[in-house]
Amino acid sequence: MKKVLITGAAGFVGRHFCKFFLDKKFEVTAIDNLQKFTGAVDPKKSWPLFNPCDYKNFKFSKIDCSEWFKKNKKKKFDYVFHLAAIVGGREMIENNPLAVAQDLNIDSKFWEWCVAAKPKKTVYFSSSASYPLNLQSKKFYRLLKEGDLNFTKNLGIPDFTYGWSKLTGEYLANIAYQKHGIRSVCYRPFSGYGEDQDMNYPFPNLCKNILLSKKKGTVNVWGNGKQMRDFIHIDDCVDGVIKTMDKVNDASAINLSTGIYTSFIDFLNSSKSIIGTNFKIIKKVSKPVGVFARAGNTDLQKKLGFKYKISLKEGIEKGLNYLSKNI
Repeated sequence: MKKVLITGAAGFVGRHFCKFFLDKKFEVTAIDNLQKFTGAVDPKKSWPLFNPCDYKNFKFSKIDCSEWFKKNKKKKFDYVFHLAAIVGGREMIENNPLAVAQDLNIDSKFWEWCVAAKPKKTVYFSSSASYPLNLQSKKFYRLLKEGDLNFTKNLGIPDFTYGWSKLTGEYLANIAYQKHGIRSVCYRPFSGYGEDQDMNYPFPNLCKNILLSKKKGTVNVWGNGKQMRDFIHIDDCVDGVIKTMDKVNDASAINLSTGIYTSFIDFLNSSKSIIGTNFKIIKKVSKPVGVFARAGNTDLQKKLGFKYKISLKEGIEKGLNYLSKNI
């Protein structure tokens, strides 16, 4: 039986990778300290879409991953997915950047552990927040390419401490490969979403308010709603990683994206036909909105054999259907 370690396993992304590998009969070692505001869900209470405790090949430890690394330097794994991070919605990133900066410590301890434990393959989750802000402004924006970040050239300024920490994590991945031969691949997911995502994120929050609009007649949007994102469903993210992760070993990065810009206004307008109800959009200009336009080039993903399948319309339908039964 192959063995996989997943840090941050009880979070939104971690839960989906746990499900994939549990179904594939891997022995899954799941690590999460269940910290507040991270979206982590205690497996003892079941997870939104499945109960991991139903699987005999599931092993969970409620512990800070840095502490786990200290105690398990000789543990051997076929794959290690490092998803543990302090992150939340836009308010967390902008209003509590020093808390998010703890990710620098989490990642440094992780790569130290990799050098000692030498897993066969490491998958590091970076972020599209690591890309230069000057390529995402209202005055100038374009699809972001993996080559826009190059550690031998000027990197540009990433998005707050979260962007800096993920950029540093990628840099450490490069060092771990060059100096210690640690085989890894880094992923830069864009606006990943799914029906069981924490309400601190735009997608489930918008879907919830779209459903409530049937009574209220209004839906709030942060800023003027013209800011654009590249929405990619979590099932496509998992599929993209599985199809490409063994094709890169030198810590190079791969986007997880659709290459499609969607504004929040367009997101809301497209949902009207799905629910069959009209509503008024209320703009909350005092709320943080982040960069103007962020979407990822898909050329490398296609070259490596992956293309997203789930359209945003289908994803919204999934989200509305799930939340209509769970709110």
